[in-house]
Amino acid sequence: AAGSIRQLDPAIAASRELSFFAYALLTDLGQRLHGEEHDLLKDLGFKTDELARMAATKDDVADFYREVAHKRKSLAFDIDGLVISVNDSELYKKLGVVGKAPRGAVALKFAPEEATTIVENIIVQIGRTGAVTPVAVLRPVRISGVTVSRATLHNMDEIGRLGVNIGDTVIVGRAGDVIPDVREVVKELRTGKEKPFHMPTLCPVCGQSLKKGSGGVLIRCMNKECPARHREALYHFVSKKAFDIDGLGPKTINALLDEGLIQDAADLFSLKEGDLVPLERFGEKSASNLREAIDASRRIPLARFIMALGILHVGEETAIDLAHRFRTTEALKKASLDELTAVPNIGEIVAKSIHAFFRDEHSAALMRKLKHAGVTVVSEKGKTGTKLKGKIFVFTGELKTITRDEAKALVRSLGGTASESVSARTDYVVVGDSPGLKHEQAKKFGVSIMDEKEFLKMAK
Repeated sequence: AAGSIRQLDPAIAASRELSFFAYALLTDLGQRLHGEEHDLLKDLGFKTDELARMAATKDDVADFYREVAHKRKSLAFDIDGLVISVNDSELYKKLGVVGKAPRGAVALKFAPEEATTIVENIIVQIGRTGAVTPVAVLRPVRISGVTVSRATLHNMDEIGRLGVNIGDTVIVGRAGDVIPDVREVVKELRTGKEKPFHMPTLCPVCGQSLKKGSGGVLIRCMNKECPARHREALYHFVSKKAFDIDGLGPKTINALLDEGLIQDAADLFSLKEGDLVPLERFGEKSASNLREAIDASRRIPLARFIMALGILHVGEETAIDLAHRFRTTEALKKASLDELTAVPNIGEIVAKSIHAFFRDEHSAALMRKLKHAGVTVVSEKGKTGTKLKGKIFVFTGELKTITRDEAKALVRSLGGTASESVSARTDYVVVGDSPGLKHEQAKKFGVSIMDEKEFLKMAK
């Protein structure tokens, strides 16, 4: 639904016959209870949730949770949980909000759905940095209302941990009800015809040799001109945490490349409406909207610009650390290895990768071309507090009163660091609902574990 609403062409959104349940009335029509809002909305002709009801006690809430969980598969729409809200509107307002989430409402999630299917094949995909990722090709199966036919297996270590072979029966879920993943191999159902997977020695796209990175588990295609790497790098460049160009997704990137309209990321900024209109699914209005979205992205904060460049080993948090330390692209380009390793959380391997990137002629040419295309990189504000100075936080699972991005921004604003991975250097792992592997890693490394409430109290 969200993707349909974000369509650049309103005619496409209109053709999809979306409908919704109204659940809140902003206009004051004398209502004093949330339940009255539902009644008024229904009287006004809006669709409302027929399952919604009043619960007088915690036991009533628990009974309702079990009832809806039992009915979940028979509903005409997919749900992943319930929202329990305070009925008294005045009390609801007095309880206030934390981040963007009201204290007067809480989400109760259902256990994630799983399904059993067959691994029909294991193939590999090439990422923007050349990383080779094995992917399980599954016999299509529906999970949480979505047909799943592929699931990442991450790397050879994960394949070894799962013990998965081609032909195995596996239990598949969707991490966070979104990303398909293989949870377990049902070894009791093996027939003896299963085959082990062997990582190829040559890139399936460009034919160059694949090499294992020093000290890592990832195998990479080292060919910078590999078409697969180039395509993935462009997907990354326009992604939400980079240039965030609304309406410019993989399908449009593919069409632009296939038609020869772009050769690199900088070419995006020279596209005209007339270049876009002939593309499939584009009309004058959608072409105009995309042109405006591209123009709006020309001014970009330094951290997101660094992220967009796709430097090996540099993720969102490292990009933010670099932006805070060097302030401008020119200062970052001139930084020595010693200056880079002096940045918190940047070791020798990451520093060498950054140093090499800014001394590569191909990278330098792209940055010159972006500047010539009118891209302006804006320095970001520094950290405003010191309460969490020197502390490293990792977040896992779904938070209730604040989003993960907001939690990470809060840590950074108080002088701390929000990391994506758990190590012995991590100070705290903040655990939400349905935590992932990071929770187990925290226990393994003896890292302090806290819940969302404890984190917010510490940051207060």
